[in-house]
Amino acid sequence: MLQVGQTAPDLDLPDADMAMVSLSSFRGRKNLVLYFYLKNDTLGCTTQALEFSDLEDKFTEFDTVVLGVSRDDCLSHGSFRDKHGITIRLLSDSESVACKKYDVLQEKKVNGKTKICVLRSTFIIDKQGVLRHVLYGVSTHNHAKVVLRLVKGATEVLPMHNFV
Repeated sequence: MLQVGQTAPDLDLPDADMAMVSLSSFRGRKNLVLYFYLKNDTLGCTTQALEFSDLEDKFTEFDTVVLGVSRDDCLSHGSFRDKHGITIRLLSDSESVACKKYDVLQEKKVNGKTKICVLRSTFIIDKQGVLRHVLYGVSTHNHAKVVLRLVKGATEVLPMHNFV
């Protein structure tokens, strides 16, 4: 698992419009909230994306960009975004490259079969590319508000937290 204080692994992933997004392009300019979710159009993931979208202006006040990542493809992201009016950028990790770098894959038994699933996780990355908060296994309800409070605190005193 990643730890607070480490340099955040860089990523180059396509968004819902198939434009490439590189985390390194934000370095020196913006803080990032990078959250990993399971699947487009599921109840919890939709709630989470909408909550982040609703607070996007508040995150912007703290020079912070929110990026959602799942293993869904770009077309699925576009459809999900348009259907629900999601305003944050959604990145496609269909090859699980980002999921592996951020250590968010876990084995899970589903109907007696073992599957590899995404562990819902969020990473707050400062403008220097350093992990300020590492939250593995988060709940969807009010998660965006919790993350916003952490971002506000990080821009004021830069505390560091690991939540597992």
